[in-house]
Amino acid sequence: MLTTVTNRIKEVKQPRGGYLKPSELEIIEYDDGNTLNEKENVHPTLIGLAVDYMTRFMMGAKLMEVFDISMKGAANSGDDSLFIACALLNEIKGLDDKSINCACKLVSFDVWYRNPSVAYASKTFDEINPDKQTIENIRILIQRSIAFFEKYGPIIKDGFNFNPVKEDKKSLLNMMKTGQGTYGGYTATVISGDGDFLTSDTLWDFKVSINKPTSKHTLQLLMYWIMGQHSGQECFKNISKIGIFNPRLNTVYLFDMSKIDPNIIKIIEDEVICY
Repeated sequence: MLTTVTNRIKEVKQPRGGYLKPSELEIIEYDDGNTLNEKENVHPTLIGLAVDYMTRFMMGAKLMEVFDISMKGAANSGDDSLFIACALLNEIKGLDDKSINCACKLVSFDVWYRNPSVAYASKTFDEINPDKQTIENIRILIQRSIAFFEKYGPIIKDGFNFNPVKEDKKSLLNMMKTGQGTYGGYTATVISGDGDFLTSDTLWDFKVSINKPTSKHTLQLLMYWIMGQHSGQECFKNISKIGIFNPRLNTVYLFDMSKIDPNIIKIIEDEVICY
């Protein structure tokens, strides 16, 4: 049963309130004096991706690295998509209207890499035209994200995965074929999943939703933390906290992993990720 972290979470029946109740998270609210426009004409998923990627870019990451999944998706979609994606990438310079517009169009190609089975039903890049209100909101969300990292950073890793230190595609293929074994933090049950950011002691996930965190979100963070520990990667060794930053709500949600019941970790390892 090969699945992703997010799909596995949908399959799992958590105990009442969740393995980690959202009410257990420390909540820190910020006020930058900005008010977001009420209406947006771009899907929240694309806005979330655009804010995520553009924040990384504005924090100093290289464009090709930041939009790597978008470019891979464009390559998968065929026709002239890769050429179009390259043209869009070249127009991204900063937080001007044109750059944000191109970023929204470019991230529409992600679906061809992340979930190709639904790609044909998704809007194409030329159907995505953020209006002035949407662009203003995205700019504010990126600025809030930058301010967040100036306080909680620096970023030590972004777009992280849970591959083993020494990658071996033969071992990966064997695990997928036999349905047994592990590959770093991945298993024959949870074979795919990648996170947003690591700072010196915290694993962060970005959410750009109007809603507060749910038990699905906290389980995702717990799975990421556990998979990081199993990966053997050095960058996860000092990660003692998990957190969510929601720039739309301008709120930080934090949890110190020293407070978690070890039995909960064991259950997630055995019954959810299936080591």
